[in-house]
Amino acid sequence: MANAVGLLAGYALDRLLGDPRRWHPVAGFGQAAGALERRLYRPDRTAGTAFTALAVGGPVLLGAAAAAATRHRPVTRAVLVAAGTWSVLGGRTLRHEATVMGRTLRDGDLPAARRRLGNLCGRDPSTLGESELARATVESVAENTSDAVVAPLLWGAVAGLPGLLGYRAANTLDAMVGHRSARYARFGTPAARLDDALNLVPSRLTGLLTVAVAPVAHGDRQRAWQVWLRDRNDHPSPNAGQCEAAMAGALGVRLGGRNVYFGRSEVRPFLGDGPRPEARHLKRAARISGAVGLAAVGLAAAYPVTLGRLIGAVGRRGLAAVAGGRVRAGGTGLAAGVGTRGLVGRRGLAVGAGGRGRAGGVDAGVGVRRGNGR
Repeated sequence: MANAVGLLAGYALDRLLGDPRRWHPVAGFGQAAGALERRLYRPDRTAGTAFTALAVGGPVLLGAAAAAATRHRPVTRAVLVAAGTWSVLGGRTLRHEATVMGRTLRDGDLPAARRRLGNLCGRDPSTLGESELARATVESVAENTSDAVVAPLLWGAVAGLPGLLGYRAANTLDAMVGHRSARYARFGTPAARLDDALNLVPSRLTGLLTVAVAPVAHGDRQRAWQVWLRDRNDHPSPNAGQCEAAMAGALGVRLGGRNVYFGRSEVRPFLGDGPRPEARHLKRAARISGAVGLAAVGLAAAYPVTLGRLIGAVGRRGLAAVAGGRVRAGGTGLAAGVGTRGLVGRRGLAVGAGGRGRAGGVDAGVGVRRGNGR
């Protein structure tokens, strides 16, 4: 219950206040991770694995220690979970950036729109027009609805504070070193793979929730479902396509194409049908993102007191059954051993006492004793 209350409170804080402008915990973690990278960097995966393990393991251990210390203090636990949830979510900021980008594009201020794109993604905006800026924004909103909202809530529901902090650490590392470049081609692979694994379920849940809430932005749920089923696995990322395909179907636009980054370019497959995104689509994308977040926090808050409690009860019963079986097995073996030794001893004594003068009795008694001795 404390985790559920904390998740709801943290989500409400993000919804009302957004990211803190100063002393953001994630920014502080990024600085610490950057310092650790400078000490450990080598252009190989072994160094990248050590870096990822230390940078993610630290927050996980911190969260586990806080959870253990507040096991019998539900109010303190709820406060800590609320603070952790607020610090790792980014839903309000994401929606705000999409809304401002849409307004800037409608005003025809392309230089200002290009400057703002860096708040959403790492593409080179210098040559992008309205349609490409709008497409980049829609794709970023779709993917980051999973990364910055659904995934933290899901891991917070399943694993509490360690899940919240560990997920955000892994996702931050992926943004720092997980991209393709000469420096991080091998060193960043472990962080990228960990982030992919942690987002397998959240990204698919985000896609399904996007389909479900499509009508809040005047989208067609049936069309969103069809596009999601058809195009979600065409993207080179195992997770981004799940979110982008559903958003494309919900908005009735076509995403994908050539993305230009600083120093490199990639060609992505097309997702969805219809026209390319425009400024008018960005407010609708932000509305869908907000609705997905509300649905996700409802599921996350319900999990610890429903399915999570059931899974915990089943797990405890299973452990108790295993432990009980070991105790019973040990007790049976001990009793059997004692009983056998007692029986053999009595038989040997009886044979020895009853047949001292008979060779057969003596042989039988010795034979039993030797058998027991072995």
